[in-house]
Amino acid sequence: MKNRGRLLKIIIPIVTVICSALFIPWGILAVWISPLPDSVQKEVESAINNGLDGIIVYVDQGDETSLYSAGWHNRDDKVVADPEALFKIASISKLYIAVAAAKLVDDQMISLDDNLAVLLPEYAGSIEYSDRITLRMMLQHRSGIPNYLDQPDYPWVNPPKNNEKTLQLILGMPADFTPGEKYSYSNTNYLLIGMIMDKTLGYSHHRYIKDEILTPLNLNNTYSLLKDVDLNDVMSGYSVGYDSDIKYNDFVNPGGSMLATAEDVGIFLRALIDGSLLTNDEQAIYSEIYKYEHTGLLPGYQSIAKYHKDIDTVVVQFVNTSGGDSWSKSEIIYNRIIRILQR
Repeated sequence: MKNRGRLLKIIIPIVTVICSALFIPWGILAVWISPLPDSVQKEVESAINNGLDGIIVYVDQGDETSLYSAGWHNRDDKVVADPEALFKIASISKLYIAVAAAKLVDDQMISLDDNLAVLLPEYAGSIEYSDRITLRMMLQHRSGIPNYLDQPDYPWVNPPKNNEKTLQLILGMPADFTPGEKYSYSNTNYLLIGMIMDKTLGYSHHRYIKDEILTPLNLNNTYSLLKDVDLNDVMSGYSVGYDSDIKYNDFVNPGGSMLATAEDVGIFLRALIDGSLLTNDEQAIYSEIYKYEHTGLLPGYQSIAKYHKDIDTVVVQFVNTSGGDSWSKSEIIYNRIIRILQR
């Protein structure tokens, strides 16, 4: 028995090492452990060697801005990545909606304490706790409303072309939790906020965002919907295991529909952070309801937009590959770029 015990002490660690080796995501590990290059451009170029189709990076260091790119704008036609290309920024769109909401609240057109049953009474009977879900909760993802993108029958290949069709995926479903009880990210929140703003304004919130946010900042390369742009200007999107260009998939729901250049997103984020976009009162409201950074993910498109206070730098990264381990690789590459900038 003693010999058996000794043998097990030897075998178990060996088996553990072997099993760990079999399940290590070697592609991710290779990105993580590779030597850090001496420039952002070299890191961007290495991203393509690690299986990503194309990448764009914008860096705003306060008194200096830079654009970097590598890989493909269109893989099939061998068009190289254009740092000024339009990109589907997906959930980064939520920052613009939250800013618009803060402005409307400051103008007393809506209140953070208004509940969903009052704001959109037509859905009072089909969204649980609608009389207890406030605008504040929806903005903060504390409503408990199910996320339409989590539904197994969401038609990714041919997304719904209007908000009502998308809402049908979750209407009548039980809430994920009692409103205000906890945080749970739900795209449905911002779809409903877009609808609330449309109703409050009497016209499209897209127009309001353009008039109140984009135009004052001279963001001439930011758009609300795919139909508003020349498709040739949009970076193609690819997903691991799927050969076709996905840029023709049209996502129209508020909170995920916008397109922009990396530079425009960086200018917007800098203005949001330094106070030049909002008045003091609007800034106070915004700080209460939402964060100052975001990521975005749609089939074929992933994006990161963050401010790094320690180096007073805004960094925006676009990658036109999704699926597989591409998100993990993208995050590692982004963090490596920050380390380069910190040196």
